[in-house]
Parts: sequence; C-alpha cells; structure tokens
Amino acid sequence: MSVKKTVRDILEMKQESMRITMLTAYDASMARLLDKSDIDILLVGDSLGMVVLGYESTVPVTMEEMLHHARAVSRGTSQALVVGDMPFGSYQSGLTAAVDNGVRFMKEAGCDAVKIEGGEEMCDVVRALTRAGVPVMGHVGLTPQTAGQLGGFKVQGQNLESAHRMIADARALTQAGVFSLVLECVPGELAAIVTDSVGVPTIGIGAGPSCDGQVLVINDLLGLFDKFTPGFVKKYLDLAPHIKEAVTLFREEVESGVFPAEEHTFKSKVDLSSMREN
Repeated sequence: MSVKKTVRDILEMKQESMRITMLTAYDASMARLLDKSDIDILLVGDSLGMVVLGYESTVPVTMEEMLHHARAVSRGTSQALVVGDMPFGSYQSGLTAAVDNGVRFMKEAGCDAVKIEGGEEMCDVVRALTRAGVPVMGHVGLTPQTAGQLGGFKVQGQNLESAHRMIADARALTQAGVFSLVLECVPGELAAIVTDSVGVPTIGIGAGPSCDGQVLVINDLLGLFDKFTPGFVKKYLDLAPHIKEAVTLFREEVESGVFPAEEHTFKSKVDLSSMREN
C-alpha cells in the first residue's frame, strides 16, 4: 500500500539532505501519472490560469477555479503531498478571509497544504493559517501575482538591498511557520544563501542548483505550452509539434474516409439486412 507524504516528511527531507521534487498538476489523469513517478509534491498552481484557462496572467484565477482543479488532482493522488495555490485576492483582504479560503482547500478540495506569495508582510497570514491547522508553503523572489509591482517577470534580488530583503523575508516566513519556501527567479548564489539561512526546505524555480528541491510547470516540462518558454525551463519533451501532427493526421483521415477503418467498427450480432430501406 502506498504511503501518503506529509509536511513532516518534506521537512525531514531537508534534514536528511534528500532532494525534493515538485511539479504542477491540474487534473486527475496527470496527477495519477506524476504520483506513480514518485514526485514528492504536486502543486495545483494558479499557473493553470495561463496554461489551462487561457488568461494572460495568474491574477484573474478565482477560488472556485482553483478548488475545481484541486479536487481533481486530489482524486488522482495517493502518495504525493498536494498543495493548493491560493489565488490572488483570496488571502490579501484580511485574516478571516485567508483562513476561510485556506480551510476550503483542505476541506473541500482534499489538499494537504496551501501556498501563498509574499514576504514579511504575509507573516500574519501564515500564522493565522497555521493556527487554523492549514500548513503553508511560502513563495518569495518573483511572485507572479504581483509581478507588476516588481517590474515584470524579471530576476529578483539583483542588488544588495533587495538581496538582504529576500533573506529577511525568508527568515521571517520561516519563523511565522511555513514548512517550505519556493524561490522563483533568484540568482543561484543568493538562493544558496537563503537555503542555508532557513531551517525549512527551499524549492527553486529558476533559482539554481543549491535549493533543497526543484519545481517546474508540467506543461513547460513536457513542451505543451508553446506560447513562450521561460529561460529557466528545461523541456524534457517537446510534445506540442507531435500533438499538432497527430491531430492534423486525424483530420485528414476523417476527411478522406480512411478513419474509422474496419478494425475500428463494431459488428452487429444480429442480421440487420431487413432493416435497410428498399
């Protein structure tokens, strides 16, 4: 029988110097495949707004959309820790709303934890959520929900002031109770310093090899999202051209009458010849 990973397991992985793997998932079928591949954490990321729902950013994603996909991922998962990404507006408007929405991820969607973006200013939210029994993954560096305030989708911590602030944010969030930290678009040297400065695992995305773990958007890893490719992404497959080729072949075969062929057609068990019109 498979054993479900817990927050404590993730914390112990850092203590035992074990690398953590995390990928995004948005539906039960993909979750099942990733789970069987022994991925440690499945993140139901608000990135689904861009790679699944067609939004231009993550900002428009709603709680109901996130819960819908989180429920599907939870149903397809038996081993990995499932983390629900709290969408923009679901935790910034007050502690009561933040706790209510965090609880919904666990109670309604079957998540094991939630993720929120932001630094020291989010410590009260982290404390409120953890007091309510909702484990929290933090997220510093490039925070896509507020990328406009950071000058767009750019590498963060590029000067001493912002580097010191990121280290302070990471420490503050750790003290507030996060069980892990995503570091996004951070110079590798700074990510190494942050990783050594906190007692919880860091999970990098565009943050170099020194983090305790790594995460990618599954659509990027598989080459399914062809609108653009972030510079930190490694495509392990490039499926988009193959999908287009297969779909084009399907269309051509339907139009020409090649598909469905005899082997794709069911046979009747009774003689239907008398039913044909004369």
